[in-house]
Amino acid sequence: MSPFQDRSKARKNKQKSANFKAKKGHLSKSPSQPGKTSRGLVRIIAGTHRGRRLPVLVSEGLRPTSDRVKETLFNWLMTHTTGAKCLDMFAGSGALGIEALSRGAAHVTFIEQEKTVAEQLNNNLVTLREADKAEVVMGNAYSHEFDSAAAYNIVFIDPPFGKEMVEKSINILLSSKILSPNALIYIETAHSDEYAVPSCFSLVKQIKTSQVFAALFELNT
Repeated sequence: MSPFQDRSKARKNKQKSANFKAKKGHLSKSPSQPGKTSRGLVRIIAGTHRGRRLPVLVSEGLRPTSDRVKETLFNWLMTHTTGAKCLDMFAGSGALGIEALSRGAAHVTFIEQEKTVAEQLNNNLVTLREADKAEVVMGNAYSHEFDSAAAYNIVFIDPPFGKEMVEKSINILLSSKILSPNALIYIETAHSDEYAVPSCFSLVKQIKTSQVFAALFELNT
């Protein structure tokens, strides 16, 4: 058993923002070196928007995935991203979901509870002309009412460090029945964060950097 499977043991204006949902109602619908991201910016590594830099707000707890880890993750997902339906549960800058859109994902749902961060994410999607393939939900991933017909192929779980949110997130995915057969779940945590992954998931890939643990799991069906 991988330590990631039991870490307690060994841890989303031309389109008028038509897809931006608030928690209560609608608000209407030369590159850097790998591993480096300019302050207040995230860089799209590959795909349709390769090399584009997008502004992100400096906000407490907002920690975009580094270019190094992001590149590794999407190498893992290389044969799975095109046409995929994705969920970014703790979107923040939206770096992971936007990278997925750039690489051909069919749709990404972004969930972000900070209003200003969600608005910036929505603006970036409009700038990229990707708003028709995305939905930004301003709210909490734990209280969001998911559509059981969603059938997400890829889910990104990259919550604030040190909050013990991974296991609860996985339980919500399973209880809401929103995963497609053989769905892929990406988890990124700090070294000190603990979590256990249910036995219905198998470890696919994992990486440890100086700052994070990252792992990709597949739902067994």
